[in-house]
Amino acid sequence: MNFSIAKMAKEARKASFSVANLSTAQKDAALKAMAAKLVERTELILLENQKDLDAGKANGLTEAMIDRLRLTPQRIDDLSNALLEVTSLADPVGSISDMKLRPNGMRVGKMRIPLGVIAMIYEARPNVTAEAAALCLKSGNAVILRGGKEALHSNLVIAKCLHEALIEQNIDANAISVVPDPDRAVMNELMTLSEDIDLIIPRGGEGLIRFVTENSRIPVIQHFKGVCHLYVDKGADNQMALGLLLNGKTQRTGVCNALETLLVDAAQAESFMPMAAAALQQEDVKIHACEKSIGYFQQAEAATDADWDAEYLALEIAVRIVDDFDAAIAHLEQYSSGHTEVICTQDYQRSNEFIRRVNSAVVMVNASSRFSDGGQLGLGAEIGISTSKLHAYGPMGLESLTTQKFVVLGEGQIRP
Repeated sequence: MNFSIAKMAKEARKASFSVANLSTAQKDAALKAMAAKLVERTELILLENQKDLDAGKANGLTEAMIDRLRLTPQRIDDLSNALLEVTSLADPVGSISDMKLRPNGMRVGKMRIPLGVIAMIYEARPNVTAEAAALCLKSGNAVILRGGKEALHSNLVIAKCLHEALIEQNIDANAISVVPDPDRAVMNELMTLSEDIDLIIPRGGEGLIRFVTENSRIPVIQHFKGVCHLYVDKGADNQMALGLLLNGKTQRTGVCNALETLLVDAAQAESFMPMAAAALQQEDVKIHACEKSIGYFQQAEAATDADWDAEYLALEIAVRIVDDFDAAIAHLEQYSSGHTEVICTQDYQRSNEFIRRVNSAVVMVNASSRFSDGGQLGLGAEIGISTSKLHAYGPMGLESLTTQKFVVLGEGQIRP
């Protein structure tokens, strides 16, 4: 394949200058055109996606990976609607905040500006191609999308649709680029192009993210695995806790905001654990149970230390009975991946203490972990969920894809 990632990066850099100066109306018109094009090309997208599904099954991809890879007419409609939702969000570019009057009469504030060129490195999630493109465009950035080889046909056909829409709107199509060569050497070279790429966001398995973090010459925002916990506090509403457990674990298993570990306060175990065991058995969930909880299940494996770190992305869950609230916090401090933690409680003081002491990207009280999502939290489509605390933390929406510059308004002041 006659392809140059360095050339693609330079074209993206050039496009970023024009995209940064598009008006909100121009960007929204382009997003609407992109959304319409995806629906219009549904049949073609499904044909290309089927090629990836067939190859994935032949290569032994897990059911969780196949689910992430699969597109359906409904998922394409949802993707189109996610792009339309971005048009309803406030454009952060150009907004000025913190304007303050200095003693010498100058006014000093901060203006939001695009980051420039963002590179996304991700695995078998073709929806990321369109969602990341939409968020980067609305926030005034150019984007280079390097998806996994498992989704290559899907990513390329989605890119074709997006490019058609951009061209119709007289916008440089190089603002959205999909790397057509899945070779690892191309990705390695991409991570060295610091003159033309401002930020890399890896999204996928822990191995991919660690590889990018360790080898990139460009700043990286990490999106590590989602080992999400539900802690059932003493005195919790058992029916509420059961609903949070089943929704978090079984609604959709192959996503990073699915529950992976259940922690139950020892004072609540006798009343809650039989209910949880029966419900999980009915849903055919595989159980990895601690010594105190294993007796509640008809079938369960003894949990090992590795289970407390596991992101199963399947109908599996680790279960642990903890002595009290402090023991639950200690477990989270040791094993949390920094993604999402949930407490089910009726105690206002403990809910506040949970919020204060747990420093994951998203902390929830009496709500399903499945709400840990940009769209559900009011950000629209997300580019990912950052588990890095620098620059952005949690679901990354439009504002996370910008930075700030100082703006100084004077009247001829000179420094004495």
